[in-house]
Amino acid sequence: MSPSSSSSSESKLPMKPIPGDYGIPFFGAIRDRLDYFYNQGKDEFFKTRIQKHNSTVIKTNMPPGPFIAKNPKVIAVLDAISFPILFDTSKVEKYNVLDGTFLPSLSFSGGYRVCAYLDPSETKHTALKSYFMSVLASKHSEFIPLFRTCLSQLFISIEDGIASQKKANFNSPCQVMSFDYIFRLFCGKDPSETAIGSKGPAIADKWLALQLGPLFTLGLPKFLKYVDDLLLHTFKLPFFLVKSDYYKLYDVFYASSGPILDKSESFGVTREEACHNLVFLACFSTYGGLKVWFPALIKWVGLAGEKLHRQLADEIRTVVKEEGGVTIQAMDKMVLTKSVVYEAFRIEPPVPFQYAKAKEDIVVESHHAAYKIKKGEMIFGYQPFATKDPEVFDDAEEFVGHRFVGEGEKLLKYVYWSNGRETVDPTVEDKQCPGKDMVVLLSRLMLVEFFLRYDTFTVETAVLPIGSSVTFTSLGKATSI
Repeated sequence: MSPSSSSSSESKLPMKPIPGDYGIPFFGAIRDRLDYFYNQGKDEFFKTRIQKHNSTVIKTNMPPGPFIAKNPKVIAVLDAISFPILFDTSKVEKYNVLDGTFLPSLSFSGGYRVCAYLDPSETKHTALKSYFMSVLASKHSEFIPLFRTCLSQLFISIEDGIASQKKANFNSPCQVMSFDYIFRLFCGKDPSETAIGSKGPAIADKWLALQLGPLFTLGLPKFLKYVDDLLLHTFKLPFFLVKSDYYKLYDVFYASSGPILDKSESFGVTREEACHNLVFLACFSTYGGLKVWFPALIKWVGLAGEKLHRQLADEIRTVVKEEGGVTIQAMDKMVLTKSVVYEAFRIEPPVPFQYAKAKEDIVVESHHAAYKIKKGEMIFGYQPFATKDPEVFDDAEEFVGHRFVGEGEKLLKYVYWSNGRETVDPTVEDKQCPGKDMVVLLSRLMLVEFFLRYDTFTVETAVLPIGSSVTFTSLGKATSI
């Protein structure tokens, strides 16, 4: 096993210049953008450059480039050893880098630089992240019972779809379930009881798309790639297209989350700023993540086949019976279930990109060499390459459900989905997801509730501009519990 990523000035590995190039100014960035989105695609874009330069640390341009991003140049770290430099906030800064080389208009967050855009060195970051962690801690007892209620409605919707159409889309009802869960958790009521009614997911999706559009494509036919590129990657998408909807969302959160907002002033945060941050946390970070993540989890478990399904059902039903119910303690004893969740996080992390800027000259190690990154240079990590590093994981491209069982637990430090190692807990001094433990818990709970109801299932999958589409084609109800 290779050593951890190093940012010291000393290294036992040979020091090498960072290979790659940025091309001719302006035109090089356009070339790389077209390759990334249309000519090659993300994975092939990085794979060909790794092979060309025989290095997993390379220079390249990252989209969107001109005219949205002033400087598209990055140092890409594409293996499990170099990637964690992005977590070391003593060496890198996270100022306005959530979306990479550009910053969407702050109008999308009420004019505030919300916590996700702040560097941990900023006083406001400490206040806001402490506030978020306090809010989540206060809601801990509601995580399981509320999610079980929401899952029941989701499964009914899927069963109805299969009964009437012989197949059932998972993404749409899952998005509704995710939004309802998050809103009910933070606001204490169903969104249907508010002014947004059932429009919450649609509003959130539109708001997300206008911010993140420059990082994706419309999925148009290839002969329309220049139209797609012009529409999404040339100029920032304007806030006015979603302004009225955003403030409907904001007003509903403000009116419905009083007890949470009441806490904000004790952390030095006004109610208005706290509410804009709460909307961002709920609708961008949490809903935006879960709408991608839950289909990925079900996709990989579905494609793994009936043998794994039988093993999961046996483990889950046995432990629930022994423990007398579905509890945190019971789920902690489900070693295969936990491993399957971690494996899904490894093979398809919900947020594939991380960025940071070097605070000083630093040395970063890959498996075989060391590289000097200069102060001020942007560092980019493509997480799927780091978490499918063949020098760390056997059969790295394969979904192996039991990978993290027993001795395999030692590999959890190379699971990075939360913007940190899976073996590390978030603090106010870092940028790791404050809801990391909640998301892991909900993921396990989804599998537990699923296999308490069903023995096995089959799915059809497809690639979406963001994430995967999952459709159930069969669903076998539990024959024994």
